[in-house]
Amino acid sequence: MLRADAPVVVLLHHGLDNLRGKTGLTLLRYRRAPVLAVIDPAQAGSSLQAVTGIAREVPVLASLEQALPLIADPAATVAVVGLAPSGGRLPEAMHADLEAALRAGLSVASGLHTRLGEDPRLAALVQRGRWIWDLRREPPDLPVASGRAASLSGRRLLAVGSDMSVGKMSACLELQAAAEALGLDARFVGTGQAGILIAGSGVPLDAVRVDYAAGAVEQAVLASAAGAGKETLVLVEGQGSFCHPGSTATLPLLRGSQPTDLLLVHRAGQQAIRNLPQVPLPPLPQLIATLEAMAALARPQEAMARSAPPRVRAIALNTGHLSAAAAAAAIAETAAATGLPCDDPVRHGGEALLRELWRPVSS
Repeated sequence: MLRADAPVVVLLHHGLDNLRGKTGLTLLRYRRAPVLAVIDPAQAGSSLQAVTGIAREVPVLASLEQALPLIADPAATVAVVGLAPSGGRLPEAMHADLEAALRAGLSVASGLHTRLGEDPRLAALVQRGRWIWDLRREPPDLPVASGRAASLSGRRLLAVGSDMSVGKMSACLELQAAAEALGLDARFVGTGQAGILIAGSGVPLDAVRVDYAAGAVEQAVLASAAGAGKETLVLVEGQGSFCHPGSTATLPLLRGSQPTDLLLVHRAGQQAIRNLPQVPLPPLPQLIATLEAMAALARPQEAMARSAPPRVRAIALNTGHLSAAAAAAAIAETAAATGLPCDDPVRHGGEALLRELWRPVSS
């Protein structure tokens, strides 16, 4: 429902400088359409770049009311909830700004588990032709996956992580930007709230019943690849990790996307699950072998005849916590340990990794 070119106001109450605001921060970094304002009472008047490091000129305001003079066309503008709080519940402090947005004629998009459209106070304020999009809903009429994505002629790259929140979506978006800069056809499939809000479409995987999760991914990949040719690269945003004891997302992504290639995303130096330090990560070569073994299963016969099993083609290394010198050393060490191309696409841009990944399916 959110057009890729729609101007937005990002609601980031007390989330501009911390991980609670990761959805909004990702929008600010990667959404190409105009971002008219950020609403965060705790940071009002601050420089966005000074607080976040994101080189974008967007005013940080205390309330939605203060943003109204900046909105030329309320009917085309969307107020986006940019928080990803624990439990996915709407903070009560944000309610007044949502009401102000709807009263002013804006639409609202939210990836929270709290369904704003079911709140009678908010629903009563939606004006004619406007909407509330609660994107974290299971799509209707989902199929059970059957490997249909394997019949696509182009390539499908799935980002897989050693942990949650290591930068799988960012790596895909950097690769897409690099591809487009070179005039290549790369398409992004969002599978979480930030990715869907950036792309305007996708599948909210954590809202789908497990029996239909792979089918939902399959449906989203087929939709993204409509009209694609042999040289098209479909970039599928990863979720979760095989290494995390609470994560189930990677398997339906593998089954639904039927990837031709895998991109492993890892945080430099991390040796255990970030929020579960008692759960160690395996050495990267062991993890790579496991991922490739899992990806080789459940492939249709036609795919097996046409191409080799999916392989991890490269490592996207998250070095955001390191100095430039330490990052360079970590990239070199990871490449040596795995025998694979390695780079940080957020720090250096995605072109170097893209050149390693943009290759025929049969390779």
